[in-house]
Amino acid sequence: MGDYQVTNVQQDALGAVQLELGNPNALALRRPFDPLAHDLEPSFRLTRFADLKGRGCKVPQEVLNKLVEGLQQDYNNAAEHEHAHFMHMAIPRIGIGLDCSVTPLRHGGLCLVQTTDFFYPLVDDPYMMGKIACANVLSDLYAMGVTECDNMLMLLGVSTKMTEKERDVVIPLIMRGFKDSALEAGTTVTGGQTVVNPWCTIGGVASTVCQPNEYIVPDNAVVGDVLVLTKPLGTQVAVNAHQWLDQPERWNRIKLVVSEEDVRKAYHRAMDSMARLNRIASRLMHKYNAHGATDVTGFGLLGHAQTLASHQKNEVSFVIHNLPVIAKMAAVAKACGNMFQLLQGHSAETSGGLLICLPREQAAAYCKDIEKQEGYQAWIIGIVEKGNRTARIIDKPRVIEVPAKE
Repeated sequence: MGDYQVTNVQQDALGAVQLELGNPNALALRRPFDPLAHDLEPSFRLTRFADLKGRGCKVPQEVLNKLVEGLQQDYNNAAEHEHAHFMHMAIPRIGIGLDCSVTPLRHGGLCLVQTTDFFYPLVDDPYMMGKIACANVLSDLYAMGVTECDNMLMLLGVSTKMTEKERDVVIPLIMRGFKDSALEAGTTVTGGQTVVNPWCTIGGVASTVCQPNEYIVPDNAVVGDVLVLTKPLGTQVAVNAHQWLDQPERWNRIKLVVSEEDVRKAYHRAMDSMARLNRIASRLMHKYNAHGATDVTGFGLLGHAQTLASHQKNEVSFVIHNLPVIAKMAAVAKACGNMFQLLQGHSAETSGGLLICLPREQAAAYCKDIEKQEGYQAWIIGIVEKGNRTARIIDKPRVIEVPAKE
């Protein structure tokens, strides 16, 4: 399983997973996580291991863009030297600033599509956290229209703040969730890396070897296309609101606009949404002739829309009119002032939906088809118009309240 630096942790975790796999009560893993059922303190919260002093937040998008520009220059220089070698393949080497890297291989017109991602715990159910982490890694492949994943690696940071008991309970559950999600995607986890770390981190690598017709380069949007979003916004708001149920000073800020029951429903809707694979959404991109897509994650809807717009070959811009949001979370975000900026498109999402540029005449059929296959809605949220490769949300977008799935 790769070059593991914390073999005792890995062996304990794998042993526990094997015990659970052979356990006739393994279905209990799928029930909501109850610390008491695992002999942990009732106050145990997995998200506590993401909230330590000194942990940096995500790199600001403008800083990341500058770093990426430097990589792009290095890449362009290398590409000039490689051009003659790869000319006969007609496969471009792409990836800087996009969801995946696409590397032409030396053999038979094939290419390697790869992506990696990891983050800190954002829900308290370790099994669901593993599923969400895996779905989040795979989502970058799906955003490029790649529906088959050949291999995954798991990247795990075990918090030094965990007790031995907490570690032995939580880590196998995270690994089981990650593995189950990979199996659902039709792939397997064959290796990875585990380290001891001040914070708990979970993520991985997804790789596919494919032909050029199996991926969709996200640069072909044309004037008249529409923008479709396949999952609701508001996951960050929902998981934060759920944590605030235990924090009276925070809860007092939002209790006038939302009930405890509303928050619990929104949290479970968010978990369900984040753990759901974008695989069907990706497969339907081919059927309905999508012109490109990205997945909506850490930089929020507008941040990712702007990145996608900036990569278009044509002189187009994206205008977003509708914001599908998990029920009551728009009101919570508003009550928190500028903390989330959900309606401005800046609120981070985790394992969010695909934002897809579709021909206008195909979009309604796409939405109908995905709802038929998944039982979940997708929404037409905006249009592609002539412009200078930017994206914006109109001043007063229509908020679509997306109810919790019963």
